[in-house]
Amino acid sequence: MLIISRSSLFITFLLLINSVPQSQSAVSSIDLGSEWIKVAVVNLKPGQSPISIAINEMSKRKSPALVAFHSDDRLIGEEAAGLTARYPEKVYSRLRDLLNKDINYVKKFLNELYLPYDVVVDEKRGNVGIRIDDKKTVYSVEEMVGMVLGYGVKLAEFHSKVSVKDAVITVPPYFGVEERRGVLLSAEMAGVNVLALVNEHCGAALQYGIDKDFGNGSRYVVFYDMGASSTYAALVYYSAYSAKEYGKTVSANQFQVKDVKWDSELGGQHMELRLVEYFADEFNKQVGNGVDVRQFPKAMAKLKKQVKRTKEILSANTAAPISVESLLDDRDFRSSITRQKFEELCEDLWERSVIPLKELLKDSGLKVDDIYAFELIGGGTRVPKLQAKLQEFLGRSDLDRHLDADEAIVLGASLHAANLSDGIKLNRKLGMIDGSMYGLMMDLDGPDLVKDESTTQLLVPRLKKLPIKLFRSITHNKDFDVSLLYEKEGLLPPGVTSRTFAKYAVSGLADASEKYMSRNLSSPIKASLHFSLSRSGILSLDRADAVVEISEWVEVPKKNQTLESASAPVNLTAETESTNTAEASDVRSPDDLTTSSDNSTSNDQKTVDLGTEKKLKKRTFRIPLKISEKNVGSGLPLSDDALYDAKSRLEALDAKDAERRRTAELKNDLEAYIYATREKLDYLDELQIVSSSEQRQSFIEKLDEVQDWLYTDGEDASASQFQERLDQLKAIGDPIFFRYKELTARPEASQSAKRYFSELKEIVSGWVSKKPWISKEKIDKVQREAESLEKWLDDKEAEQKKISASSTPAYTSQEVISKLLDLQDKVASTNRIPKPKPKVEKPVKNDTENQKDEPKSSSSSKDDKSDSQKEEKDDGSTHDEL
Repeated sequence: MLIISRSSLFITFLLLINSVPQSQSAVSSIDLGSEWIKVAVVNLKPGQSPISIAINEMSKRKSPALVAFHSDDRLIGEEAAGLTARYPEKVYSRLRDLLNKDINYVKKFLNELYLPYDVVVDEKRGNVGIRIDDKKTVYSVEEMVGMVLGYGVKLAEFHSKVSVKDAVITVPPYFGVEERRGVLLSAEMAGVNVLALVNEHCGAALQYGIDKDFGNGSRYVVFYDMGASSTYAALVYYSAYSAKEYGKTVSANQFQVKDVKWDSELGGQHMELRLVEYFADEFNKQVGNGVDVRQFPKAMAKLKKQVKRTKEILSANTAAPISVESLLDDRDFRSSITRQKFEELCEDLWERSVIPLKELLKDSGLKVDDIYAFELIGGGTRVPKLQAKLQEFLGRSDLDRHLDADEAIVLGASLHAANLSDGIKLNRKLGMIDGSMYGLMMDLDGPDLVKDESTTQLLVPRLKKLPIKLFRSITHNKDFDVSLLYEKEGLLPPGVTSRTFAKYAVSGLADASEKYMSRNLSSPIKASLHFSLSRSGILSLDRADAVVEISEWVEVPKKNQTLESASAPVNLTAETESTNTAEASDVRSPDDLTTSSDNSTSNDQKTVDLGTEKKLKKRTFRIPLKISEKNVGSGLPLSDDALYDAKSRLEALDAKDAERRRTAELKNDLEAYIYATREKLDYLDELQIVSSSEQRQSFIEKLDEVQDWLYTDGEDASASQFQERLDQLKAIGDPIFFRYKELTARPEASQSAKRYFSELKEIVSGWVSKKPWISKEKIDKVQREAESLEKWLDDKEAEQKKISASSTPAYTSQEVISKLLDLQDKVASTNRIPKPKPKVEKPVKNDTENQKDEPKSSSSSKDDKSDSQKEEKDDGSTHDEL
């Protein structure tokens, strides 16, 4: 069971109990959607909420999952979205849904969405690549998804102000093993350490249950999620169990995913496509002459953008307009649609929307009344007609919307990230039991391998909890192949046509069999296969061994017979009868073929040497077999060299982006400095006091020079060139503006110091009258410090009067403040000297009282005690002798 910890946007720092140094501890969760990416950060930095949503450069809480290449620049998120309508062929979306898909499926998928990508088959791996606008560079889908994930981590770092490398990434439940591998590979290319992939419904379930107590009763909750491209319904069972914590039995909450049903081709974008088709037909009728706007990517990109806004308006209104400027050939398009018409266009979609719920309840055997809550999440659930359809099916007047439709998944995933991280711990826990979304099987094939139940078997039943490790063995003596495949032909991930998702060649078994066949094998050679189903839902073959069992007759010393007495006879019958008995098996390595003898000794008993005997020894040892992954599905596995190249390409793009942003920032800084400085020179009359006419004229000429350069040669300048020009201007302007600031700051600081000198006299007077325990020496020291500062200030003021206001000041306000603060610290330190405690003399008992308290004893004892008491009194002890 995985233990997950509590938080939400409204959680306080009281939930955080243990961490590594707080200022350096942060992990993130990334909700990688088909249309949007959302990022949450778990950060223990003081002054920040422990779990929060990372906003982007436009101060938005979600970012478009887009990548664009334009004018030799790569753009991601909001920057890429700004190019969608003008350059649709340069902006790449729906990248997550292209991972590990066949080229034919990808082309059909993109055509249905009117996405004009130039996709090709990567010659090196055979998988899908995207050729960008220069027609030379091709990026794999994994690289493109890696760019989006890297962007998400950068948002987390900018938000938390610390390095963030660890993340939990959410995936839809219908993602198969290949798609999940693709996400992990993309993250590795981007330098993101993935703690785990978590199913979207688990993120929502965590966010729902973390602040609730199920000790008083368990409950079933259904999470219905309609996103941009897919819909699913998840049945989750919440309960409590007893656990030990710090030696005490406590009640802990947990949830288990009972079932998930989905429709991977039903989402908000499919509703938008119905509107796109409707308005495209309407525009074609307006234009006539056989024109079809669908043949023009730029026009369709403009139309799709406006349709999205129209659909959003229809969610709150009964009618909505649409207006597209210069849709095609400078023709504007204007129209409107009613909510009723929109609902008619999507009539079949409403019927499909309840199918996941129907199947969920049917397979679970539960009734609607057995479900405690039906929680709606996802942007698509905001459509009124969809809500009405769900209410009609469930027979409920309202549905549950306790979670944020957009952020519930990413916030819940952040709890999982905090739990898996070594640096952050939260004190609210919620157990999570998720399962494999597909049944997964093993199939063995090879020479002379007889097909039976042992060669083709179910490894992971559907909804089997994860993570788990599995072991299977087969009796065989030749090399063979291991295929991993989905259980059912009718339940495959979207776009997948073959049940097989991985294939391994296991070699070395034939060589091992030939090497040891001449030995006395106690049983046929077996191959043991070790599988694992990771917490990310990925099944893999991790290890394979040849198991060899050999039985050999070996000479071993007879067991020593212990003699109970010198006259007792030696009985060897039992030892002799056991000569031909095989001992227990001994698991060893192939090279460990020596025999160990049993030695028994006794310190107090006599033994005799009985010689040697032959025994049948069984040895079992394992020989590692070689595993090679074969090409299956959309492409070859990525080699180490290819992975290194992909990382290098992404790092180079990141460095180029950073330099581009730095260049833009410095250019803006330079331009802003020029305009702000000109305005100050025009409107601040005091600048004429602190600068000469020659200084101002020289400064203005330099401003003109840099401004002319900025709009001519500076258009394509580098960041260092902008920084150089800005430094040149500041070298002239900063001293002038500093002197301008000191015109008022310096007199104010001097006046503050003089006021304090007067206050100090009263303070000293109070010390003398009210705090006589402060020594005259300390008071004199404070007064000397004050007199010294007062003299320094008088000298500097006199010096300042002799020089021009346009010259370097004789002293600064900061110098005065610094010296004054030092004086105030010394005054405060002296003022805190405590009043000494009065000395209390301890009462001394007289000799008579001491003698009465003493017990009667010999005279010598009395004298000894009396001397002892005197010594104790001399030492200041108050204890009495008893």
